[in-house]
Amino acid sequence: MAKYVVIHKKKECISCGACAAVAPDYWEMDDEGMAHLKKSIESNDLWTLGIDTEEARVINQEAADVCPVDIISVKEKEN
Repeated sequence: MAKYVVIHKKKECISCGACAAVAPDYWEMDDEGMAHLKKSIESNDLWTLGIDTEEARVINQEAADVCPVDIISVKEKEN
């Protein structure tokens, strides 16, 4: 069961590629040049991915920290 959730506001992406550069196992640039959170699910304009390891949390937090428009967040999953 996922301990954390990564949340991406994809519509607000400015296509800088910083997230994909620091966390390529989780982030990529799509065909339109927008950041895409791999294996994520879209709902209400938010892309989310459950993660369950501290290592995954740390690397996705690094992606959030380098995002210049602050559209990535990593939160503890609510039960």
